[in-house]
Amino acid sequence: MSQSIRDNLKRLLAPRHLAFVGGRSMARALKRCAEGGFGGELWLVNPQHESLEGIPCVARVADLPYAPDAVFIATNRELTLQCVAELAARGAGGAICYASGFAESGEEGCQLQQRLLAAAGNMALLGPNCYGLLDYLHGAALWPVAHGGQQVEKGVAILTQSGNFAYNLSMSDRSLPVAYMASVGNQAQLGVAELMDVLLDDPRVTAIGLHLEGLKNVPGFARAAYKALQQGTPIIALKTGVSQIGAELALSHTSSLSGSDALYDSLFQRLGVIRVSGPVSFVETLKAAACGRLPADGELIALACSGGDAGLIADYAERHHLQLPKLEQGQVAALAEVLPGYANLVNPLDFTTAIWGDEAVLQRMLDSTLSGAAGAAMLVLDYPAAFTGERKECDLLLGLYCDAVERHGKIGFVTSAFPELLPASARERLHARGIAALQGVEDGLAAWGRIVAYQRNRQRLLDQGEAARVPLCPQALTGESRLLDEWQSKQALRAFGLPVPAGVLSTPERAVADAARVGYPLVLKAVSAQLPHKTEAGAVALNLRDAAALEAALLQMRQRIAAYAPHVAFDQVLLEPMAEPPLAELIVGIKREHDFALALVIGAGGVLVELLKDSVSLLLPTTDSAIRAALLNLRSASLLQGFRGRPAADLDALVAAIRAVADYACENAGQLLELDVNPLMVGAHGTTAVDALIRLGQAQGERHE
Repeated sequence: MSQSIRDNLKRLLAPRHLAFVGGRSMARALKRCAEGGFGGELWLVNPQHESLEGIPCVARVADLPYAPDAVFIATNRELTLQCVAELAARGAGGAICYASGFAESGEEGCQLQQRLLAAAGNMALLGPNCYGLLDYLHGAALWPVAHGGQQVEKGVAILTQSGNFAYNLSMSDRSLPVAYMASVGNQAQLGVAELMDVLLDDPRVTAIGLHLEGLKNVPGFARAAYKALQQGTPIIALKTGVSQIGAELALSHTSSLSGSDALYDSLFQRLGVIRVSGPVSFVETLKAAACGRLPADGELIALACSGGDAGLIADYAERHHLQLPKLEQGQVAALAEVLPGYANLVNPLDFTTAIWGDEAVLQRMLDSTLSGAAGAAMLVLDYPAAFTGERKECDLLLGLYCDAVERHGKIGFVTSAFPELLPASARERLHARGIAALQGVEDGLAAWGRIVAYQRNRQRLLDQGEAARVPLCPQALTGESRLLDEWQSKQALRAFGLPVPAGVLSTPERAVADAARVGYPLVLKAVSAQLPHKTEAGAVALNLRDAAALEAALLQMRQRIAAYAPHVAFDQVLLEPMAEPPLAELIVGIKREHDFALALVIGAGGVLVELLKDSVSLLLPTTDSAIRAALLNLRSASLLQGFRGRPAADLDALVAAIRAVADYACENAGQLLELDVNPLMVGAHGTTAVDALIRLGQAQGERHE
């Protein structure tokens, strides 16, 4: 993004004046801006009417008194092109293109979108094929239909690839304070990455929410997400759908281990992005991130007036790795003075309904409970229906709790057992006091747990250094690919430091003589790029102890290969020393995802690779500390740590071996399609790659964004 586009995007996000181009729906959109608190000038452009809905029209962009900061264009795609060109020539800040029929519709639309991008020049452009931008900081609703939000002083920024998701979110009854909501559409110029980068410059943006189907600019996203990580601005992502796998030939086991969604997980984990699974967890986690101060740790003092609610708190807190420290003796003594004898004086505290509505006693109970060391407090509070006339007691407790949280310097939130029983009036009071109102005790504690995990991980991610490294995103490879045989693959990786057996490349005729250079027992393998999976072809013979066994194996191998693949010549063999039994076998591979990134996949290897499906993905480039952490996150990690009295693996050597694979991939990113080291034999004193496979494509160069 050029500096000129960046400056114009800032005009679009903080407009002094707005223009709408279109018919009656645009007149209504303009009225909504005026009613929503926008204080700047508003213009309507329509060549066919002098006025619409009582609003005067100007016939052309050229007739506007001066260049508008922000424009919403609701015309057909041909007129959209013309209007964008006129606005850019006039010096407008930014335009939002509502029309569809561009890149999403086929080749003709792609060409039209390129013309649109050229017409925009240095003007900021959102869309096309998008609902637009809701700016609740300035009351500027550049949006074609009604919306449910209201003006705020600060709040979250939500970026979505679905206009309907944005519309429904604006109408939801969740009291999420939204500063900006943008539907990004086709992202011809401005996408998620560019918007994030500029939004993060505004201190009024307290968190960022992303509703994604995929990313068009992974390097740009990584840079913006790292900026957020440095600032301590949480990013919450709801990722749907599965992007196309780049390497269509599922040659290696690696491709079966790590689908594209696993790579998004890897990207998010690397950058501290909080991933959620649905709209409710998306909104509640955003509230936990944005409506108050962030917790320093997972310790929590919890209050409820029901033993049932207290039990739910205990269960959900444990599930989400939150700690409920025991009450101190002084707290227990103080609570015993104000609560009935049957009250169970533990954390979470059921303070019972016996003191319900008694202001003085409730205050003493709150002061006693919140006097402990835990830095965060929660209250479960369910309001009865309004017709009961019994809400005043809830309002009393809510106010006393807010005062006590402030008095004791706690970070607080309030939740309810049932999401709908924390009414909007209570939520707004809480948010005004800097206390998050989370709807549903299960969803609320899950949201709080995600924010605690973010806080725990943030400094570790910054210290580890991986987040600062922009993922490699080489261009897609086209044309025919070339498979290196095992010998070539091993030699290529050996040059980068991967330990491989001290083998000899020979022929069936010279094999017995060359075996003396290797020694017995040995392994015999046929060498051919046409036999990527040698076991199925009978092209591997293990533990051959003498020349007679080798001669017999050569004869049998020739016969088996002839039966399995008659077109494959049996003219090269590899002789290697028989490896000692390992502590563990791993698979290490490289996966290339179309338009995404290069990923290093580490998993349980050998014959169990597809059965166990125990793997971790890291985007490249990566760090040694990230590789080590990935190894220890495998379900089979205990095999590396001295399982049942066995020796521990040489982790330093293992990390160095995996680093060699990663270094080869980074150096050959422009042509590497896939790489598979399986198995990597892990021992107590070193690591050895006993099989390797590399496929190369036609180099197209690196993509820089």
